[in-house]
Amino acid sequence: METDIAGCFSAIPHDKLMQAVEERVCDQAILKLLRVMLCAGVMEEGQVRRPVTGAAQGGPISPLLCNVYLHRVDRVWSTREHGVLVRFADDAVVMCKSREQAEAALQRLRDLLVDLGLQPKDAKTRIVCLEVGGEGVDFLGFHHRLVRSRSRDGRRPVTFLARWPADKAMQHARDRVRELTARRRLSLSVEAVVQDVNEFLRGWTGYFKYGHSAERFSKIRQYMRMRIALFISKRHRRSRHFGVWALLNFTPDEFGLIRLYGIVVSPRAGKPWREKLNAGGERRR
Repeated sequence: METDIAGCFSAIPHDKLMQAVEERVCDQAILKLLRVMLCAGVMEEGQVRRPVTGAAQGGPISPLLCNVYLHRVDRVWSTREHGVLVRFADDAVVMCKSREQAEAALQRLRDLLVDLGLQPKDAKTRIVCLEVGGEGVDFLGFHHRLVRSRSRDGRRPVTFLARWPADKAMQHARDRVRELTARRRLSLSVEAVVQDVNEFLRGWTGYFKYGHSAERFSKIRQYMRMRIALFISKRHRRSRHFGVWALLNFTPDEFGLIRLYGIVVSPRAGKPWREKLNAGGERRR
């Protein structure tokens, strides 16, 4: 079962949140500072709004306060009765042995959240049966799916849980690359734009390299090469064919464009999960 808490950051009651904090923190100066931060309000369309619930979306302290508040769910959750709960801020997955247990877990989660003044987001709450050939679940940007390895060298196929960047994460990467190579940035040099694209993709691939992401990394690599070639053609007011030719021939390393090959930590079925690359790009265990 996968779920997301509806309006978590905006719906947390301030009084109950401070009660949760006071269970572990007794320093009055810290508690006073937290109250001031919660009551500071947010500016929307030029006007300051001071809601009586919630922590500011995007605030540096908000994820921590969210975890402090929802830790009450973690403490009373029964793994034996309702399955394994994995939660990160307002995103959660519960791994159950049967559909009946998953339905009971969902009801239990609803009841616990009601006591906290929250509720699951219906659009993102569903029960999924993980099986080979079936659908998977999205969690923390990754898509998780049960797959079966190919039979090689007489070895029996192995069933394992694979993961790669979810469709939403892929679209986010494309949108960001398109933004960095937009027409409004034509006054910048190609090298400067490539540097900005590289900085984004180093962080993006650094997060998603733990999994089976090679194929999706290849798609992002093709997309960013196409966008850089299009940027070059617009900057020189030439055809797209010229942009591709310039990308391949103007410099020996495509203007320093990051290469997404060889950085993927892609565990294979039946092999140790963690593999590292040595200086020569070869995997070592």
